[in-house]
Amino acid sequence: MSYTQSLIPTPTRVVKVIDEIPNVKTYVVERPKNFMNPKPGQFNMIYVHGVGEVPISVSDVVNNTIAHTVRFVGSVTNVIRNLKEGDIVGIRGPYGKPWPIDEYRGWNILIVAGGIGLAPLRPAIKEIIKRKKEFGKLIILYGARTPKDLLYRNELLKYGEVSDVEVHLTVDRADESWEGHVGVVTKLIPLVKIDVKRTVAFICGPEIMIKFTIKELIKKGLDVRRMYVSLERRMKCGVGLCGHCQLGPYFVCKHGPIFPYWLISKYFEVEEL
Repeated sequence: MSYTQSLIPTPTRVVKVIDEIPNVKTYVVERPKNFMNPKPGQFNMIYVHGVGEVPISVSDVVNNTIAHTVRFVGSVTNVIRNLKEGDIVGIRGPYGKPWPIDEYRGWNILIVAGGIGLAPLRPAIKEIIKRKKEFGKLIILYGARTPKDLLYRNELLKYGEVSDVEVHLTVDRADESWEGHVGVVTKLIPLVKIDVKRTVAFICGPEIMIKFTIKELIKKGLDVRRMYVSLERRMKCGVGLCGHCQLGPYFVCKHGPIFPYWLISKYFEVEEL
């Protein structure tokens, strides 16, 4: 296949649509023949005929299907909102660098996620739990605006039943049904015990949340060389050609979306870059 051909979306069928939380659904599509299985943290470009395409993180891979959890925020995703089982979309990818799971076998893994940022971390969580004997403790810290906005809530509670796995949830605003922690996700960090010498952190969420998470982890004593972040910028091509997602000398679609924090820290802190 030529480079140009690789940029042409491959038609695939939507086989399942899952209502997750308000304004968010998961779309499970068939994996096209010869389409590589995405690694945890990678994304695909999803094309809607006559509308356009949009980068969407892979939120699960099961057998010959690929799931994408979509928040409806733009012209393309608001058309995706109306897709139903049996509809055809285009897909190309997978793109980007994955979470460095295999590099940290034997280590404790700390997951910190905010809002829809849990979706790109979900495949990593599932992979680590599947291979739990290869890793130390898994700690998941996840925050959302309200209890109704907690993504994959029942799934997270099941993870907490696995040996040597901790799950801590928080919401910014509680309702009458909520009995858990209230506050932003960074408020959970001082409450958990972390072996900073043998722990690596995977972080995904709004950039402001990532910035404060980094600061809290530094206070905790975690080495910045053991922090990885998933960034979301205005990706258009997915292969580093258009420049829309440039961050300093890097393209988020090509050199990311998973970055070691130390690599992009000086650009990440610049306002409006």
